[in-house]
Amino acid sequence: MSCDVTKNDFARMIAGAAAAIRAQHTMLSELDCASGDGDHGATMLRAVEKLEKAFAPGGSDDLKTCLREAGWSVLGVDGGASSSLLGVFFGGMADAAATDLAAMFEAGLAALRKQTKAQPGDKTMVDALVPAILAMRAADDGGKSLRETLHDAAAAAHTGAEATRHLTARYGRAKFLGEKTRGHLDPGAASVSLMFAGFYQGLSHSKGESGNA
Repeated sequence: MSCDVTKNDFARMIAGAAAAIRAQHTMLSELDCASGDGDHGATMLRAVEKLEKAFAPGGSDDLKTCLREAGWSVLGVDGGASSSLLGVFFGGMADAAATDLAAMFEAGLAALRKQTKAQPGDKTMVDALVPAILAMRAADDGGKSLRETLHDAAAAAHTGAEATRHLTARYGRAKFLGEKTRGHLDPGAASVSLMFAGFYQGLSHSKGESGNA
């Protein structure tokens, strides 16, 4: 059984993710100060603005078209690796079945993995993204609703992000700090966790929810 998602569902998910990032962008930049140049929150703000624009009313009603537009738009954000990888991720989602939520996210992850060798445990956004998508697939295969699937994915992303506190960075500028990165939450993983929490909140708290939500 596939957990289907419509363009309107996804637009609400994006709106929720954007709200979550806006509420916490200062915290994201503070996290980035520990291992980067402190601009991660600002980068994520620009990224979610591009995502919202791609799914704004009046645009295409085709989910794949919106995802491709979102991917290209986020790729154009000047913000280093985070915006580039997110752009690749959202663009890659368009390569999957038109409405299968788990398959879409798996396709996005597959596209991202062509751009980075980072694995869970390397203290990157992958530490939150991989468990979230694994949880999404398990929920989907278990016949859970769209809302339940997003809830499980958000919980897994949160757990994965929190685990980065105990890891040593192996990628990006942070890797040069070595053991000094221990004890700090990875800003990329934190952003992914916020976005998945927003996906769930955006769908759950919007009016006119679809029947499988």
